Amino acid sequence: CILGIATLYIISTLLFVRFMNVPEQEIPLLLGGYGFGASFVALFMQLGGGIYTKAADVGADMCGKIEQGIPEDDPRNPAVIADLVGDNVGDCAGSMADVFESIAAEMIGTMILGATLSSVSKIESMQMYIFFPLIVHSLDLFVSIVGISLTVPRSPNEDPIVPMKRGYTVALLLAIVLFTVVCRVMLYTEVAPAAWWHFALCGMIGLLCAYFIVLITQYYTDYTNEPVKKIARASRTGHGTNIIAGIAVGMESTALPAITICVSLFGSYMLGISTGLPEEHLSGLFGTACATMGMLCTAVYVLSMNNFGPIADNAGGVVEMSEQPHDVRVITDRLDAVGNVTKAATKGYAVAGSALACFLLFNAFLDEIHVLTGVKVTSVDITKVECMIAGILGIMMVFLFTGWSIDAVGRTAQKVVDEVRRQFAEIPGIMQHQARPQYGKCVEIVTRSALKEMVRPALLALLMPVAVGLLFRFIGQYLRNDRMLGVECLAAFLQFGTMTGLLMAVFLDNSGGAWDNAKKLIESQNLKDTEAHKAAITGDTVGDPFKDTAGPALHVVITTMSTTALVLGPLFVGYASLQQNEFE
Repeated sequence: CILGIATLYIISTLLFVRFMNVPEQEIPLLLGGYGFGASFVALFMQLGGGIYTKAADVGADMCGKIEQGIPEDDPRNPAVIADLVGDNVGDCAGSMADVFESIAAEMIGTMILGATLSSVSKIESMQMYIFFPLIVHSLDLFVSIVGISLTVPRSPNEDPIVPMKRGYTVALLLAIVLFTVVCRVMLYTEVAPAAWWHFALCGMIGLLCAYFIVLITQYYTDYTNEPVKKIARASRTGHGTNIIAGIAVGMESTALPAITICVSLFGSYMLGISTGLPEEHLSGLFGTACATMGMLCTAVYVLSMNNFGPIADNAGGVVEMSEQPHDVRVITDRLDAVGNVTKAATKGYAVAGSALACFLLFNAFLDEIHVLTGVKVTSVDITKVECMIAGILGIMMVFLFTGWSIDAVGRTAQKVVDEVRRQFAEIPGIMQHQARPQYGKCVEIVTRSALKEMVRPALLALLMPVAVGLLFRFIGQYLRNDRMLGVECLAAFLQFGTMTGLLMAVFLDNSGGAWDNAKKLIESQNLKDTEAHKAAITGDTVGDPFKDTAGPALHVVITTMSTTALVLGPLFVGYASLQQNEFE
């Protein structure tokens, strides 16, 4: 990601600044296409991978554990290989693409703000502010390597999550030190000598925001804590109470992350304003950019924690399929439960990073409109009925996308269930280990269905911002005599959609993780094959498309909306700008 953006910036500078006399502060605007490309690919990888992995998982659980009463990952289950492959497709590749596009969007947004701030404030070294995010994220590799090297258990009985938290704490402290040093070297300016340490404090706010979100997510999804225990207790009275408890925990879990993000945004913005730079609003926005970089400057370590989850899950599958002793499965089950927590923590981290990155991209979009038209858009008037309608459409899109994503998992899982049932009925000897299931059939079904089913929600996410912008552009031109109405309505659409998507994603991620670990808690208490366990399996099945399909895909959607607006900005203002120039 760093290499790609740096190379593209250098090439763009050589072509456009040297040979076409484009102002250097406008070069970062040209990099918006890179962020759009990252978001575009990440959307399909996360959504398609999520449909693949959860359709296979749900189908395997319904036919294997519920109908046939065989253990999870049993080799007699025809869908077990598709389930294990899906862990890599959705939880590894999809999550990597998710964080990649968040980092790309954050770096591009920060480069745009840095170029604008340094140009307007007459800072002597514009390149330092432009390349600042690239240097910060280069240090992420070093910080994360040090933290990962320290994730060594101190005793055989130590909880697996403890050394990971210890390594993350070390990475966090080291990141604070190095972030401060980079701020002093790159952001010091004679225009405002104290600005660099204000921006360093903004980065520390971002780091603390990431740390608290990881802790909050762990609290709501780890089965050693009360929320998951509450779901496990609710499972004793049936399937319905399990579902009710899981939804309640998911809803409740949105509060603290939202407050944490709000405090981080406000604190970093106020610190940015107080730097002493001439443009207070721009310096405040750059302060939020520094907070976003601080949050994402341990991304490599957090991604490593995320990949621990599917690795542990597949290790448990290998243990079960190779018929290892029960005590080995107990170890892998505990690792799998920890993996659910780390995956949920990564999702919380990713959605918070996406939310802050969207704030940067939103302001970069308004900067682009200013460059194109000369009209400075500093606020969005939601008392305008058109802006309110656009905001409602943004909220609607999040719910519709979530519904279509979950429906895609359900329809694909039905095909898997039909195939597994067919094999159990038509291939005698599978249950007696005398015949080999046709694993390839289920892999083929989920692959084809995932590619087909992801088209509808993906097109919705990609085309909706364009449709809203164009619709209100024409309404503004021909009905309201407001040349900037399309831009203002699209900004309202992005604001409402991003805020709704943020909370919806947190709800889906945490409720699904809590349901999964409630099942793990019941299994750890030797209560398999009980009514409580069956209810917990139902909750886990419902939570699968929540936490591994719709929730992670929303992380990408809220960023994709902003990068789409950034890349297609001229489409919404070109004719209006021409009219305005003629009028003037």
